Amino acid sequence: MNLQSMTGFARAVADHQGTAIAWEVKSVNGKSVEVRLRLPQGFDRLEPLVRQVVQKRFARGNFQATLTVGRPGGSSAQPVVNEAFLKDIAGLAKRLQDQFGASPASADGLLALRGVLEVPEAVETEEMRGALDAVIERALDEALTGLVTARQNEGEALRSVLSGHLDVIEALTLRAEADPSRQPGVIREKIAEQVRLLMDTAAGLDEARLNMEAAFLATKADIREEIDRLKTHVVSGRALLAGGGAVGRKLDFLAQEFNRESNTLCSKSNAAAVTAIGLELKAVVDQFREQVQNLE
Repeated sequence: MNLQSMTGFARAVADHQGTAIAWEVKSVNGKSVEVRLRLPQGFDRLEPLVRQVVQKRFARGNFQATLTVGRPGGSSAQPVVNEAFLKDIAGLAKRLQDQFGASPASADGLLALRGVLEVPEAVETEEMRGALDAVIERALDEALTGLVTARQNEGEALRSVLSGHLDVIEALTLRAEADPSRQPGVIREKIAEQVRLLMDTAAGLDEARLNMEAAFLATKADIREEIDRLKTHVVSGRALLAGGGAVGRKLDFLAQEFNRESNTLCSKSNAAAVTAIGLELKAVVDQFREQVQNLE
């Protein structure tokens, strides 16, 4: 199954009896599905449908959908001359000229008077509106399909990036596991040195307390559990990436687990080399988690 990024853009256009229709849809990161719409005046009736369609097709993301509806070259409605009204106005202008010496009326002046030229409003029946809405809905479906494709393409690119991060995390984990400081003899010598220091600085320390301190130091120096958990998390991460789907939240939780183990490894380290590895791990885990935020 494909991975989907939450980032994408798509556009779809259509034509209905000379009416140009265009949808532009884009999405960015979001914890849930949030939809913002920009619809032309008179098309608010489409808002519930658009929200429902987007919420049905996507699991996460902030979406913006913009609809434009227009006629190329302007309205096709032709102005109509109210000839009876124009005749009356022209007659009145002639009388004013004859009786009072007013300037003769010009044709453009008469046509500019309100009521002489009329642009009839298009009468839209329910049937006409339904046909237009159907074309708009099909264009929206096409745009959302394009958005899915764009998000999937971005998701596949993220799969490669995240897989690379997991490879680095695994390599660093194996380096920490193989570091010479983790050899039993080295650990024993380190603990023995710390115990001798305890004995020198606390001559009155009884044997039971000494054994307790030695056990504590041994436990603190052991990073076996952290290494095992890091290996397990790498396996889980690869399985999630291979399975695909809406795994963004699961991978985000896994990133938190990676970070926890990296912090613990640093705090328990008994060697500068292992501490350095732990710091590298933290940096890679931060990069991993940042990219995971883009996944649905």
